[in-house]
Amino acid sequence: MTGAMEAQVFRGVGVPFETVAVPELELAHGEVLVSVELATICGSDVHTVQGARPGPVPLVLGHEQVGRVVAIGPGRAPRTVDGTTVAVGQRVVWGVAIDCGRCRYCHAGLPQKCATLRKYGHARMARGWELSGGFASHVHLRARTPIVAVAEDAPAELLAPASCSTATVMAALDAARRIRPLAGAVVAISGCGMLGLTAVAAAVAEGATVVATDPDRERRASAQEFGAASVGDGTAEGLAQALRRIPAGRGGYHVALELSGAPSAVQSLLGAADLGAVLVLVGSVSPTSTVAVDPEAVVRRLLTIRGVHNYAPEHLLQAVRFLERPEAAPLAELVGDIHPLDGIESAMLHARAHSSVRVGLRPDPRPVKVLPLGG
Repeated sequence: MTGAMEAQVFRGVGVPFETVAVPELELAHGEVLVSVELATICGSDVHTVQGARPGPVPLVLGHEQVGRVVAIGPGRAPRTVDGTTVAVGQRVVWGVAIDCGRCRYCHAGLPQKCATLRKYGHARMARGWELSGGFASHVHLRARTPIVAVAEDAPAELLAPASCSTATVMAALDAARRIRPLAGAVVAISGCGMLGLTAVAAAVAEGATVVATDPDRERRASAQEFGAASVGDGTAEGLAQALRRIPAGRGGYHVALELSGAPSAVQSLLGAADLGAVLVLVGSVSPTSTVAVDPEAVVRRLLTIRGVHNYAPEHLLQAVRFLERPEAAPLAELVGDIHPLDGIESAMLHARAHSSVRVGLRPDPRPVKVLPLGG
């Protein structure tokens, strides 16, 4: 391949992003080149830039994006998660992680924890895989990348977060659903950022009564706009009061998703569970203080505590199917300002100041000339 491809490269905390041109690219069997229509800045990207999250440099950040297939490697074209053949011109989203399909974790049904897992926007930029993150004009999809075709008429702002926020929420709800049905349940959502608001909308769509908690008043108001029946201020008492406002919640919640990562929120949820409840921990992805767990209470109250990290390919498909539903349409409004790709510095500053919504990066359309393999 040859053409005007480029990436915005992170080289360290306090160092300006560098525009790096990628003049040539050769696709191997099973690989795909996608032009990026819109990428969104995840909280983890912001944390990396701030130094709060380690990242190998040089690094092309970005793992939430939607794009269009512009080239496919030699041989048989790969298939999407639902089994259709990938074709040039398709509008697609793709998963954050690439598994090997061979290790013991893949064989155990945990491809998201593959022993040799590689993640878009998380791996050090390397020769032959320079376009490894979404903050670029194009992304080089390696073989075994989960790909899902998306509708032509769906807003890019709705679709871009599918490969992180929405798919993670689908994985969390799936983990809960395997133990306790969501329909008719009282579902507590802790943390009302992008993931939390998505979770509110998704749980309401499944027939749950949702209680949402967050210290930020604006986020609580947003949760109500997305269907939360009651909200709390993020404290244990705030959660208890929010549950008491709902007759079905006076005994406690049936399902809870903890998305903030705050130890105090985890502790509050442990104390507010009804008999047989399931608590899914999602936000605790960084070292922090421990919380107290009473094993007798877990046993006698038949509680389940589950952790969700990354997601499996089927959750990306579930994310897209959810986003196709009319009730998901307002989620597009959570992507606020959109900056050009070369405006990434100002976009990052905006994302740091508005952590409850996403900020977008839109590359200029760039034609890519496709050469014969080895040409």
